[in-house]
Amino acid sequence: MTEDSAITKVVVIGGGYAGTMAANRLRRRGGIDITLVNPRPKFVERIRLHQFVAGTRHATVDYGTLLGEGIRLVVDSATRIDTAARAVRLASGHALDYDYVIYAVGSTAAIPSTLPGAADFAFPIGELEYAERLRARLDGLPPDAPVTVVGGGLTGIETASELAEQGRKVTLVCGRILAPTFDAPGRRSLARWLSRHGVAVLQGTEVAEVGPDSVVLADGVVRPSALTIWTGGFGLPVLAAASGLRTDPVGRLLTDETLTSVDDDRVVAAGDAAAPSGQPLRMSCQASGPLGAQAADTVLSRVAGKEPAVINQAFVGSCVSLGRHAATLQVARKDDTPVKFYVGGRTGAMIKELACRSAVQGIRLEARRPGAVIWFKGGPRPGREAAARPAVASS
Repeated sequence: MTEDSAITKVVVIGGGYAGTMAANRLRRRGGIDITLVNPRPKFVERIRLHQFVAGTRHATVDYGTLLGEGIRLVVDSATRIDTAARAVRLASGHALDYDYVIYAVGSTAAIPSTLPGAADFAFPIGELEYAERLRARLDGLPPDAPVTVVGGGLTGIETASELAEQGRKVTLVCGRILAPTFDAPGRRSLARWLSRHGVAVLQGTEVAEVGPDSVVLADGVVRPSALTIWTGGFGLPVLAAASGLRTDPVGRLLTDETLTSVDDDRVVAAGDAAAPSGQPLRMSCQASGPLGAQAADTVLSRVAGKEPAVINQAFVGSCVSLGRHAATLQVARKDDTPVKFYVGGRTGAMIKELACRSAVQGIRLEARRPGAVIWFKGGPRPGREAAARPAVASS
């Protein structure tokens, strides 16, 4: 706590699913001064960006409808966590003093810098500003212009299907296989829908070069592409490393199983940017909200002088939308491995839409009733039977 008052200052960096959930849950305890730092003035529903690009739905929500009373929103970017001074340095030149930081910066869109032409001609979709640029570019294309979507994961499939449903001529370049996190029956379901809607699905090949009006595949084949959309993977902000905190090889903050930084017990991580025990959960909205809640609980435990609980979280599957009227839900075990069961068609679409809405509704519920949100538990974690590390006395 601060020396001159009974107020504990918590700065949450990142206003996505994890950070917004964490900020709301911190209100379970009185005497917490909560500041949420985010570079945008509105919450971005990242899982709806493909709909925004296609013009079928908006993808932002007013923070005024999401944040609980008393939470201060600072629209700015964090440039460094000064752990010695316990201050978050901002791009504006200002600084925010803290007793605890919740590091919930999320992930970013990523285009490989070594792939010829990719940085110049491919359009990522994983962030709002990229999606806005992509939508403007798409709106300027003739309806029959060839579009290439690179990446056979969930984002790539959702983007390709959204555009195909609108009559666009789409090629989906998958790399190894379509939907690698799905079991074979679920993959076949996706492939059938894509085939019926005219999507050319290329498996077992990759894009080797991107041009202004074409892509070159690994086997040398050149395919016309008036617009190339890159959905292959995510990047991580460099804030943790720039602050002298240890990260995993891709940039997630290294933590113990209570989500506490291995370098500083005043820094707690959540969402895509957290690597508990060096074994992060899959980057997903499904994981981010619960991790945000558990990060807040860790901070509250430390404020109360109690030992934080280790994370307890399970997956239930993955759901990928196929345009506006179909989806495929791949059921999975708690450890996120798929089983040979899926739900498709309109029923799948209803489940997918419910999941998307629930992500935002859960944040609103937490704002109204801090501590009310629950999640699936019981997934395997390293040393699940071991207790969390002993609380470290803060100086």
